[in-house]
Amino acid sequence: MPALNRAATIVGAVQPPTPQIAWPLLAARTGCDVWVKHENHGVTGAFKLRGGLVYLERLKAERPQVPGIVSATRGNHGQSLAFAARRVGLPAAICVPRGNSAEKNAAMRAFGAELIEAGRDFDQARSAAARIAQERGYEMVPALHTDLVTGVATYARELFGAVPDLDTVYVAIGMGSGICGLIRTRDLLGLRTRIVGVVSTEAPAYALSVAAGQPVSTETARTFADGIACRMPCPEAVAAIAAGADRILQVSDPEIAAAIRILHEDTHNTAEGAGAAALAGLLQEREAMRGRRVAVILSGGNIDRAVLARVLGGGSRRQRAA
Repeated sequence: MPALNRAATIVGAVQPPTPQIAWPLLAARTGCDVWVKHENHGVTGAFKLRGGLVYLERLKAERPQVPGIVSATRGNHGQSLAFAARRVGLPAAICVPRGNSAEKNAAMRAFGAELIEAGRDFDQARSAAARIAQERGYEMVPALHTDLVTGVATYARELFGAVPDLDTVYVAIGMGSGICGLIRTRDLLGLRTRIVGVVSTEAPAYALSVAAGQPVSTETARTFADGIACRMPCPEAVAAIAAGADRILQVSDPEIAAAIRILHEDTHNTAEGAGAAALAGLLQEREAMRGRRVAVILSGGNIDRAVLARVLGGGSRRQRAA
């Protein structure tokens, strides 16, 4: 717990705890006592900020000679690192795939990042980031790291502290920091809460990997939920999820789009695709969850206006390529 408590202090210096709210309309729709953890209310509009703050705090204290950082992202991880790097006075180069969210790109630039478009998907952008790290001597920040997970785990600390006796928590899986932070915090607190991971049917790498007991990559990840458009899972995350999650669900793009609309109608909150995936998972299991006390992680609200308009109008949008 000391590391988690220290992380909470670091995060708390930048943003207050995000709310967890039990929405009556969601309860009526799902038949259970359902709480939403509103990470869309954070400083960057997503849970990732927490991990970036903790990672950069340690880097600056222990490796002050590092001239800068570089990483790959679809958006929220990059915003987190750009924000945190500027706070400690380091340059940040962020690689994104071509055709990435225009609004997330703009936000990363606004937070001070040097934005570099490279490759057709996250994994190719990650290769470009590795090359930049070698050329410039920058530290390559991975998608999953102990400090990132510890920082992200502070949202779980807030949730479990505010809402006791949760039967189940649903959380989307991108590269794994969100669900790994939940698992770690649940275990540290000695709770019996079940954790259910949610992936896209169009990007099922983590579901396939947990089922196989080893990392399994996919050729594509063509989901409009860019925060969970993963092709190549992290082995450490696969192991942690296999050991600590109750099950992994796959939800379709239309199910995710429906969950975005429901969050808008029932809570008047904006969710990006990855942010709505957890609710899509609960909706898929609503009969089994009837009467239980559950939570869903609304992990972020950073969705482009044109995509949101299309989804609220009744459609879902598949990624051009990933």
